[in-house]
Amino acid sequence: MNDALQKSLTLILLIVLGIFLKSKFKNKEMVGGIKEMVLTIALPSTIFIALLKIPLDSTLILVPFITIIFNFFLYFIIPPILGFFTIDKDSSIGRTIKMLLASLAPGLSCFPFVAEFLGEKSLAMAAMADVGNKFFVLIFLYIIALNMFLASNKNENSNIGSKIKSLLISMVKEPINSIMIVAIVLLTLGFRYKTLPTLVTDIFDKTSAMMTPLILIFIGLAVELKQKKKRLIVSLLFFRAGVSVLFSALLILLLGIHDSSLLLLALVLPLSSVSFWPFAHISMFNLKEEQLSVPAEKRTFNLEFAILILAFSLPFSSGLILGILSFGSFFINTSHILYMGITLIAIAVVPMFIAKLSLRHSKTAFKN
Repeated sequence: MNDALQKSLTLILLIVLGIFLKSKFKNKEMVGGIKEMVLTIALPSTIFIALLKIPLDSTLILVPFITIIFNFFLYFIIPPILGFFTIDKDSSIGRTIKMLLASLAPGLSCFPFVAEFLGEKSLAMAAMADVGNKFFVLIFLYIIALNMFLASNKNENSNIGSKIKSLLISMVKEPINSIMIVAIVLLTLGFRYKTLPTLVTDIFDKTSAMMTPLILIFIGLAVELKQKKKRLIVSLLFFRAGVSVLFSALLILLLGIHDSSLLLLALVLPLSSVSFWPFAHISMFNLKEEQLSVPAEKRTFNLEFAILILAFSLPFSSGLILGILSFGSFFINTSHILYMGITLIAIAVVPMFIAKLSLRHSKTAFKN
């Protein structure tokens, strides 16, 4: 059996295992415990190892800035198309979509596959990319959420300066970011992974080994199929994936990327699932409106819709990324990437277009 296919089947079976275990994890706290294990122990260990095993390169500093450009690209391209999906961009659902779809959560949806298929250097670059994404989701999206909240609740005031300060502190305290800072400091001091004490490397090796199986089981546990509005959400996710792939194709052409690992990283990283952080902002302002006795239909964001996007986004992105990396040799051709982007957009747009034509035809027939 082909090595890539065998690796893919192993990863898929771990996701299937998570699906079968859903009945054993009957509450969100149990599933959340696995997520915390990943984000506080397994994933930081893996990133620490990856960073200390590659040479410190000045080009790594550019990666977070490119990611921020991509975040803004998504943020500005999503609102104009909401009308096509019959969503008012100034409605609670419209504002929720704008907050979530521009964000990335590569830690859970992308990093395990990058580590398995592309290696430690690519994983280190992906971790650096997430630094830029964190600034976007923590700072910019908080300011956007605050402005939306204040526009809906004109009598409310908020100390934005102190909130941003606390968000920056929480960003530094986050385990993944803290361990990245430690790794970069060690690199600048001349340390490498092999030069660290054996006791230290053994601990990191063993905790890192948990990452891939835990994340894939978590993805299986997070799969949600029996939800309303799933057709709309899936269409939005296909559109987001399509424009992300086209952005990757443009980036690959502009930067003249030819290295296959770097090319595939540029393709799959923007396909990461949406982040939990904008959902945290949405939850906070929803709680404030609940305390102000604002009716659910008049609130700034739609919390239920945000939860549905999160639930569908993780398995959707993970499946797409796994599929691309499993057939990596096919996608190192830029024209194939362009065709893929157009196809994903078509999958999102064509059914909606047909539905609109059918509705228009039925209305015309009814009038006649």
